[in-house]
Amino acid sequence: MLSVVFMSNAQKKASPAKTAVGTINGAKITVNYSSPAVKGRTIFGDLVPLGKVWRAGANEATLIETSKDIQVEGKKLPAGKYSFFIIPGENSSTFIFNKQTGQWGTKYDESKDALRVSVSSSQTNSLTENLTYSVLEDGLEVKWEYGSAKASIK
Repeated sequence: MLSVVFMSNAQKKASPAKTAVGTINGAKITVNYSSPAVKGRTIFGDLVPLGKVWRAGANEATLIETSKDIQVEGKKLPAGKYSFFIIPGENSSTFIFNKQTGQWGTKYDESKDALRVSVSSSQTNSLTENLTYSVLEDGLEVKWEYGSAKASIK
């Protein structure tokens, strides 16, 4: 009996797969990511260095798919599937949509970037324990620990 309990606990992922889905101006936007937890750690500025490309999740690269062309911070992103990376900063961050997909999250090739946009980022007063993506009616928001960043999408 103990081995059954042990095996079921061993199969729980530290960073479970999550999906965020929404529609903005008729474009279905889907984000597939692995959601790590804070677990008492300092995330931004320590585990995730500021000013450097971050995998924006855990395990496989985070994927964003849009069914139609969209405007991200006023710049065109064609319909398709992209790996997603972030360069976090205190007041602004860079969202990166990369044409290479299917790779492990730490594999990043800047030459395959489809789009980079600067977005506002800030610290919040409340802790978000697990990395969370939200497709809102006006954009894409990412929250983790006390950090938050959002890109407008039309």
